[in-house]
Amino acid sequence: MTQASPRQIQIQYFALLREKSGCSGEALATAAPTLRQLYEELKAKYGFPLACERLRVAVNDEFCSWDDSLPDGARVVFIPPVSGG
Repeated sequence: MTQASPRQIQIQYFALLREKSGCSGEALATAAPTLRQLYEELKAKYGFPLACERLRVAVNDEFCSWDDSLPDGARVVFIPPVSGG
């Protein structure tokens, strides 16, 4: 099995994910081939409590499917459910 070369990406976190990661965003090198695998990698790193099915994901300002490939240089945003008051 050939390992994918790392991609350089930018990630933004909001709400609960920002609280858990301790930052609003970060630059990251990852070999994750899909958005789902990227989120699972970050979930393990930071202890995110939400399953990806509870979130929306956008790449370069467009909503995407969790099984879409992760392009090099992407700007990825994870959007958790909004709770209002």
